[in-house]
Amino acid sequence: MEKRLDPPLRCSYTGANFDAVGVNPVGSPKLSASLFTDLYQLTMAQAYWQSRTTRDATFSLHFRKFPCNRSYYVFVGLEDVLDYLEEFSFSDADIEALKYLGPFDDGFLKYLSELSFSGEVRSMPEGTLFFENEPVLEVAGPVIECQLVETFLVNQINLQSMMATKAARTVHAAAGRQVLDFAARRTHGTDAAVKFARAAHITGFSGTSNVQAAAMYGISPVGTMAHSFVATFEQELDAFTAYAASFPDSSIFLVDTYDTEEGVKNAIKCALEMRELGHSLRGIRLDSGNLLKLSQMSRRMLDDAGLPFVQIFASGGLDEFAIESLVASGAPIDGFGVGTKVGTSEDAPYTDFVYKMVKYARRPIMKLSDEKQSIPGPKQVFREFDQNRTFRGDIIGCEPDADPGDQTELLLRVVMERGKRLQPKTELEQVRAHFENQFARLPTELKSLSAQKAYPVILSDKLNKLTRHTRDALMDTKEPKEANATP
Repeated sequence: MEKRLDPPLRCSYTGANFDAVGVNPVGSPKLSASLFTDLYQLTMAQAYWQSRTTRDATFSLHFRKFPCNRSYYVFVGLEDVLDYLEEFSFSDADIEALKYLGPFDDGFLKYLSELSFSGEVRSMPEGTLFFENEPVLEVAGPVIECQLVETFLVNQINLQSMMATKAARTVHAAAGRQVLDFAARRTHGTDAAVKFARAAHITGFSGTSNVQAAAMYGISPVGTMAHSFVATFEQELDAFTAYAASFPDSSIFLVDTYDTEEGVKNAIKCALEMRELGHSLRGIRLDSGNLLKLSQMSRRMLDDAGLPFVQIFASGGLDEFAIESLVASGAPIDGFGVGTKVGTSEDAPYTDFVYKMVKYARRPIMKLSDEKQSIPGPKQVFREFDQNRTFRGDIIGCEPDADPGDQTELLLRVVMERGKRLQPKTELEQVRAHFENQFARLPTELKSLSAQKAYPVILSDKLNKLTRHTRDALMDTKEPKEANATP
């Protein structure tokens, strides 16, 4: 009879096991973020540890291929990564959980209980624009440490850069009009909603409806009213009057609960009463219907009533494409509230970020599998610009490589050594200012929502030579190639 082999790691976790040892479920303060990792990171770490394969390695995080409708991405998420790395350690509760999750070696668990991140991080600054195949961040240190942090790093940079890029496109489409974050209820989870508000602020949004994000990051809180508030009162005008009594100088009335034209008339009545009392209506919001025609009608009515200062806000299924169309059509809309399509990056809802080992000890590492070859060695990105400081093209080179010229910037900078930040946290407004500078220097044709032209990115001669030599050496050995399995 054929002997059946047990799998290398059998998961024995059940809720009962956790209750029996007093360990709370995932999400409890007792369990740390260090457990946010794929199982194979831990199984590989134990195999590294047991085989004494523990020398220093370098891993590179980059985006392989952009979606067809993206010509640039915005790098966001670094602050969360650095926070995580500084605090990286396994708590007593983490170790107890791992005892029940699989047959990990007791010695390895003791090793984990004493582990902290001691490596180096080189990174682009948050808010930097980047392009295909460029390393946005490189991690160097003991191979086990670099391996264990992969899942969190990819998760954070993937999500936040994706959302920041969608937000940047939306702000550009608005052509100077306000863009407001209304995405909290539609993003994929509460954490994503908070991260979206931050990413959106970096890329130029004027405010967020997310109170937690506003409090955490110092972002301007914004809000209007819901249809339910209007419907609670017997008359729409009564609803507006009640709201204005509470917020006499910051009210924005939602005018499409029943009939938009009648809603605007009621808003005008209330606004005129407010003016007599020394207050002013900030705006009205349109949330449905033909926004071009309704905004034109509303603007005429407000102006005719002597209320040219009352702003018009629009919401309801908007994204950068809809906003661009409204702006091009001359819609008299002062601000756009965006939610579902922008908060989830509907047209490009995932990214192709990968975290690959590029060096182990003194040996350059590359992957040779079809269509997924990686570039070996620690790297630097050199950004060239013209006399107007407009981006001209990037060179991915070795670290170190030839000194750049006067019209070249080095994008990867050392931000962490021995597991500690080298500088205090960057203020959010500094990140926003850096993004604004970056976007202003992007060639105009690449800002288009339908840009087809690819930004020029090439490898330096030195890196091309290293890649050829590494590939040739791997082919000559006839050994299995480095692989990164799917968890």
